[in-house]
Amino acid sequence: MAEKIISPGVFTNEIDQSFLPSAVADIGAAIIGPTLKGPAGIPTVVTSYSDFQAKFGDVVKSGSNSFQYLTSHAAEEYLKNSDTLTVVRILDGTFAPATASISSNTSTTGATFASASITLLDQIPSASAHELTINGIDFVPVLSASLFDDSDNEKYVTTTTTADGLGANLVQSINNAVASTLVSASYNDTGNILTLSGSSVGTTGNVTVASASISGNNQGIFVGIENVQGGTDTSSDGTSFVLKTLADGTIMNNIDSTATTNSVLTSGSKHNIRYEVSNVNNNKGTFTLLIRAGNDNVKRKQSLESFNNVSLDPNAPTYIAKVLGDQRFTVGTDGTTKYLQLAGDYAPKSRLVTVESINTTIDYLDENGTIRLDSLSGSLPAAGSGSLNGGFGGGLDGFTGFDVLGNPQANATGSVTNFYENIGANTQGFTPSDLTSADGGAAYSQALDLLANQDEFDINLLLLPGLVHSTHTAVLNKAIDVCEDRGDCFAIIDPVIYGQNPSNAVTQAEAVDSNFSAMYYPWIKVSDSQVGGTQRWVPPSVVLGGIYAFNDRVAHPWFAPAGLNRGGITSAIQAERKLTQGERDTLYDSSVNPIATFPGQGVTVFGQKTNQKKSSALDRINVRRLLIRVKKFIASSSRFLVFEQNTASTRRRFLGIVNPFLENVQSQSGLSAFRVVMDETNNTPDTIDRNQLVGQLFLQPTRTAEFIVLDFTIQPTGASFPE
Repeated sequence: MAEKIISPGVFTNEIDQSFLPSAVADIGAAIIGPTLKGPAGIPTVVTSYSDFQAKFGDVVKSGSNSFQYLTSHAAEEYLKNSDTLTVVRILDGTFAPATASISSNTSTTGATFASASITLLDQIPSASAHELTINGIDFVPVLSASLFDDSDNEKYVTTTTTADGLGANLVQSINNAVASTLVSASYNDTGNILTLSGSSVGTTGNVTVASASISGNNQGIFVGIENVQGGTDTSSDGTSFVLKTLADGTIMNNIDSTATTNSVLTSGSKHNIRYEVSNVNNNKGTFTLLIRAGNDNVKRKQSLESFNNVSLDPNAPTYIAKVLGDQRFTVGTDGTTKYLQLAGDYAPKSRLVTVESINTTIDYLDENGTIRLDSLSGSLPAAGSGSLNGGFGGGLDGFTGFDVLGNPQANATGSVTNFYENIGANTQGFTPSDLTSADGGAAYSQALDLLANQDEFDINLLLLPGLVHSTHTAVLNKAIDVCEDRGDCFAIIDPVIYGQNPSNAVTQAEAVDSNFSAMYYPWIKVSDSQVGGTQRWVPPSVVLGGIYAFNDRVAHPWFAPAGLNRGGITSAIQAERKLTQGERDTLYDSSVNPIATFPGQGVTVFGQKTNQKKSSALDRINVRRLLIRVKKFIASSSRFLVFEQNTASTRRRFLGIVNPFLENVQSQSGLSAFRVVMDETNNTPDTIDRNQLVGQLFLQPTRTAEFIVLDFTIQPTGASFPE
């Protein structure tokens, strides 16, 4: 694979000289596919199957049927023998997480007053917008909010008056939120003093603003300011903060204004969540936030996460954004390259939600540890289960093939089509016919674009269960291209749908030429551990990820993931068909790896060919995966040498890293011989002047014994055996 040398880095090339004449620790896999829930389109690492279930769900219920996506089956098989899996959930169209808006306290009470004096600070000769700065605060007096421009985050005052210009029903508002009704008002025609009397005056901190239209010779708007000595601090019934689920989709929706007995949510389930606010402390500005299971009740609460002494003060160590996290990823593009774009300030600490739209209470406590302003406590969340019984809403699936809970639509008999052996052009609710289709193709393409970044996603295996090469050709060909471009990842491809003959699988294999992919045939039947042991027909890629992981755990990547020692599919009940020797020969000759059934031995992977057409060492899976392992180790280890002095000392450091590693691989049967050259012969003065450090690695991979030939010679009695 040729690589451009432009920006600094470690670059590796392969030179395959193994053509026949004519006649480290496991990194982890990536899996792309639909799931019950979870963040859509964002590669997410899970470390166990229980972790996968928590983030992406498992059992789908539709009508009277229960089943799993093939993504879930494949994840379960792989994570039996590995602890790192990157999952990219497929949704397409307009999808979104669910949110919950947590209401703030309605009011707090301070001292009351009967009247207040307002000193005139400025007179504006017309009703047009005119900025006025009072004590460092910008105000724009206008007669209509429609004249207000909020581009500078300015505050504004609007007035309505009686016909005589200033009367008993004068109403003012600040930021269109705080109202004050004035009982009486008087003013000096010269515009010096304006006195107001009333039941309350809207406040912003300790500043009160009022305005009035004046009739007569001094028409215009008068704006005054007052240092409030007493009064009633009132806050509106607003939002304290907003919670947003990390998972997308309608399955997260469970808002319920009329919950049943014991506050059970009608749409609550083990797959969604609800929230509860308790222990609100106005003196300290803190509260407790619980994230509960969506299917619990007030008698038996299931707290999934608990956050104590949370604050809305950005300067407090328990500021809610710091405690829960407010960062979220979106997929950005520069027109050609897809990448993850991060928004927010604090990394996620919650496994279920992020927080946003916080009504902050800056410096809630003063130096004495007492509340600085009584009005600040009005921003704290209201105690109790929250609005609408603590449910979430607004989640979208973005695709019409699912019901209101995000489950695939069932037919009239309760059966779900396009799953398991019924997969065709439509697979599990999606029809990814090309790389741009809005019913899955674009989503798969975007996922592959993201995983193409080998610096961000360190994977060595790629699985797309549910897609078959005969039907979803464009997406799977792109998956192979991504593995080739990365040079350190291998794709397992399913050639055909259920019910096809070996010749159909051969046709698909002959259309591919790559040593970064492999195909297997036929489908197999497995037990669904999450649905009472129901038997399911699944494509080979569902279980092959687990075979590769088992191979790497008990041996090494340079061992063949095949045969009775490492290729037995223990979860298989039976193969779709028991292949004959002739069928296995036909498949293997065209680079389709047979899944064989042997009496007393069960279902076994009995081939390890890549899809490369030309005969060489790289037409075997164990050799390709040996190269992937060696290249990953050497590239990551050598990265520490980038920008070091290009001297003999640096070259010796490289040899000190590489030679011991390759000696270890050789001792573990990965190589029969090797040689590493990095000296003056390939680092000439001209090479050094180009800022390059050049090394050559000559490897002789250990071949597997795939064909055991035994000669049985029958001799007469008394004959001597040959030496």
